[in-house]
Amino acid sequence: MSHAPTVPVALGPAGVSPLKVTLARVARSEFTKLRSLRSTLWTLLSAVVLMIGIGALFAAVTSSQYHAFTASQRASFNPAGTSLTGVTFAQVALGVLGVLVMSSEYSTGMIRSSLTVVPRRLPVLWGKLAVFAGVTFGVSLVASFVSFFLGQAVLSGHHLDVAITAPGALRSVIGAALYVTVAGLTAVGLGALLRSTAGGISAFVAVFFIIPPLAQALPSSVSGHLGPYLPSNAGAALYGVANVDNPLPPWAGFGLMCGYAAVVIGAAAWRLQRTDA
Repeated sequence: MSHAPTVPVALGPAGVSPLKVTLARVARSEFTKLRSLRSTLWTLLSAVVLMIGIGALFAAVTSSQYHAFTASQRASFNPAGTSLTGVTFAQVALGVLGVLVMSSEYSTGMIRSSLTVVPRRLPVLWGKLAVFAGVTFGVSLVASFVSFFLGQAVLSGHHLDVAITAPGALRSVIGAALYVTVAGLTAVGLGALLRSTAGGISAFVAVFFIIPPLAQALPSSVSGHLGPYLPSNAGAALYGVANVDNPLPPWAGFGLMCGYAAVVIGAAAWRLQRTDA
């Protein structure tokens, strides 16, 4: 009786199958997916333009109006923070991209294929987070340095500029990139948790843009204790644009923001493990 020929399975180094799922391979796959999203280039480009353009605009407006500032306004004037004002607007674009990183797979049904290839599930989320963080931080760090130097060039016309070596300046520039990266990671977590583009973007906008001004409208006895601990205000203390009277210390505020992101991502990981795609 004849037998069908046996087809050997090609093995990699040390006998490891080339098809074995590893976090590095998942990350490479997720990077390919991120590049293939049509929205990726446009949202990243929008974030860069907003960060640089609005920062330069605010620097120009501040420079022209500085003569009308009160003594308290001049005392609290932050040249580095002024040139980084565009960060607030850039995080909108990065937040949208962060939500789409996860929600787009649920809307197209591609998540089922991803989880079939990676049955343990969580490496898919970790891979997306790692790739998104690397791309976002790299792009935003370059934009942050450009924003700073361009803003200081505008402010120098009225001798309001500071050097990158000034106390807190370098921390503000790097902190701005860290801030938008963690804000974007929070958006990835919201997209994974809610599994809806509209729901994820709505939740992101509510947390970062609607709740903070509403909190400021509360009586000062309440807003003074609540405002500094909201994610946006806590993280913004790192680059000097927290919109509260008594912001948290820079690294403490950023640590709290990271804590919020960890809670959202943890909830998303729990749902990914416990419920069907």
